[in-house]
Amino acid sequence: MLNRLKSALFGNSKTVLTKLALAEQQIDQKGLPHSIPPGRTETIKTALAWLCAAQDHSASADGGVARDYSLIKGWATSYPETTGYIIPSIIELAKRSANEELHLRARRMLDWCVAIQFPEGGFQGGKIDATPKVPVTFNTGQILLGLSAGAHEYADPSYIQAMHKAAAWLRDDLEADGCWRKHPTPFAAPGEKAYETHVAWGLFEAERVAPGNGSGEAGLRQVDWALTKQAANGWFASNCLTNPNAPLTHTIGYVLRGVIEGYRLSQRPDLLAAAIKTTEGLLPAIEADGRLPGRLDSNWKGAANYVCLTGAAQIAHCLFLLYKETNKQHYLDAGQKLTAYVRRTVRLDGPENQLGGIKGSFPINGDYGQWEYLNWAAKFFIDANLIEMDILGEHYA
Repeated sequence: MLNRLKSALFGNSKTVLTKLALAEQQIDQKGLPHSIPPGRTETIKTALAWLCAAQDHSASADGGVARDYSLIKGWATSYPETTGYIIPSIIELAKRSANEELHLRARRMLDWCVAIQFPEGGFQGGKIDATPKVPVTFNTGQILLGLSAGAHEYADPSYIQAMHKAAAWLRDDLEADGCWRKHPTPFAAPGEKAYETHVAWGLFEAERVAPGNGSGEAGLRQVDWALTKQAANGWFASNCLTNPNAPLTHTIGYVLRGVIEGYRLSQRPDLLAAAIKTTEGLLPAIEADGRLPGRLDSNWKGAANYVCLTGAAQIAHCLFLLYKETNKQHYLDAGQKLTAYVRRTVRLDGPENQLGGIKGSFPINGDYGQWEYLNWAAKFFIDANLIEMDILGEHYA
């Protein structure tokens, strides 16, 4: 079972490589494509164009965003989970650039999410054509981020109703100790997941839009449970899709962001302290050029020979948020190293389906998102660079 999960999530070493895959592997073997990081605005715009292409070219053609572009298989079908949290990014870019076409794209994503919601409020795991089709806690929380943003921005009754249903389902599904156990994803190894603080963040956003329904309180109970998994050095147990002994920086980014968002909602000093503990623990793993190994063990040592670009972008965003809360310069410096590294991987010329895309791994044959450009990687990349621009006083339009 676990081997099948790893193959579905991270790729298959027996895959017959296409010319595109071989060519990209050869390029990556030479090192980062750019010696100097391209500009933030330029790479945000190319990543946005790639996300728009992912919506337009989704193999299921339903208004959602294709999970990935694979150098082996081409464009995938739409992915509800990540389409959900791509929505706030598209809305933000639409507002910053006064781009009505982006608002229309966000609404197509929202309408699709509303259409596929289960009657009780949950959402399925996996791609839209995945089986089994069952409600999953994690995916519901990620889509709740988009529904909350849509409800706030557009005040559409269908988005508001869907937001309330999803938030209530998550709130009422939480167990007494603050852990979600009843509706795990069938597409990851079984067991409790500390990184579901990222689900709690969805509840925090629903609380901001519609306070007084218990969403925020439920989310904070989950964060408190997750902190029982935090070690003295800030590392989290039970915090990976498949390998809890060496979690991906992607899921480390998830758990850290959820704790930070819990602090931003509640202003509880213990949550800020917990976020700082994890951040200080992982900082030494960031190399001088911004390279961060894609997995980190319980001593914060690298446990992978590739970079999980998604995780690098997520952790950069967390560092920028902590800089804004603490004014500690080393958080800003470390975040900038990470975003600069990821920008150096972005293709600005070459095959059109790769332009602006963010790879699962660098090099592209790494275990995470092997041979793929991932829609959530592009989303987190855009978000991290936008907040960096805000901190630096740079204008995006």
